[in-house]
Amino acid sequence: MTLRRRQFLRLAGAVAAMPFAPNVVRAQGWPNKTIRVIAPFSAGSTVDVVGRLLIDPLSQILGQTMVLENRVGAGGMTGATLVARGDPDGYTLLINSSAHSAIPAIYPNVVYDTARDFAAVTSLGSSPNVTVVSPEKGFKTLKDLVTAAKSRPGGLTFATAGVGSATHLSTERFRVAAGFEAIHVPFKGMPEALTEVMTGRVDFTCSSIAPAIPLIREGKVTALAVTTPKRSPALPDVPTSIEAGYPNSDYTFWVGMFVQSKTPREIVDRLYQAVQKVLGTPGMEKRLAQVGIDPMPITPQAFDALVAKEVAENIALVKAAGIKVQ
Repeated sequence: MTLRRRQFLRLAGAVAAMPFAPNVVRAQGWPNKTIRVIAPFSAGSTVDVVGRLLIDPLSQILGQTMVLENRVGAGGMTGATLVARGDPDGYTLLINSSAHSAIPAIYPNVVYDTARDFAAVTSLGSSPNVTVVSPEKGFKTLKDLVTAAKSRPGGLTFATAGVGSATHLSTERFRVAAGFEAIHVPFKGMPEALTEVMTGRVDFTCSSIAPAIPLIREGKVTALAVTTPKRSPALPDVPTSIEAGYPNSDYTFWVGMFVQSKTPREIVDRLYQAVQKVLGTPGMEKRLAQVGIDPMPITPQAFDALVAKEVAENIALVKAAGIKVQ
């Protein structure tokens, strides 16, 4: 074989490999610039609170600046869309809640596919939602609330962090289990929803726990029940909705990290390992527990499977609750 032919074949081989080269280079050099972290709910929401607890120690482990951006709207869909349509290079991350698996049930025309367009990194923890009311309403137990709702069909209102949010699905699951009608009043985030409940302008909400805990402790809202099968360590005196007499009313709220699905596996694995180091650092579990977040260890593959399972369950819930899809 001539020298010129050998050179040609080496060049042809290099060209043939080029479509795969960018991902390899990005994976090997990652991270070498600022990482954006998209939180699709407002400041003060559980997703925002957990994200801000995480990113400083995570940025130290990764050796790069991380900036959290609140991109609010459509029950979390606005922020998620930015990641789904972004470059799969590991520089735009999504921290989302259980709303991530609710979106396909509420928005059948969503521009992304929850299972196909995202890769799970890991859960950052789980927590109950907590049903709260203004003390002025006079409800002392969950049964009091349900009795009032049944006495005035469609007369009570409930606030959520938006159509299709985890707080929306949680409330609908409880409402269907308890067998009453109520009017949905969506807001752009739980801090705004809780303000309306606290003032009594909206009757109740099944809030994510982090923004509700300060108001509960200050006596500005009354906690009637939590949505997990077991009581929350953050609110040990508050019964579960199942204890209150409403089977199949439980709903576990989680917070997790995702990337665009075509992100190199090496980056996903490195992110997973870095997050586990952060979650395992002294004091982090306690800091998360203070805002009602419990450990939820899970691998990326198992988390992907959980999301797919929840998508199917939420589609069934929307049909049972008679929620009007968009």
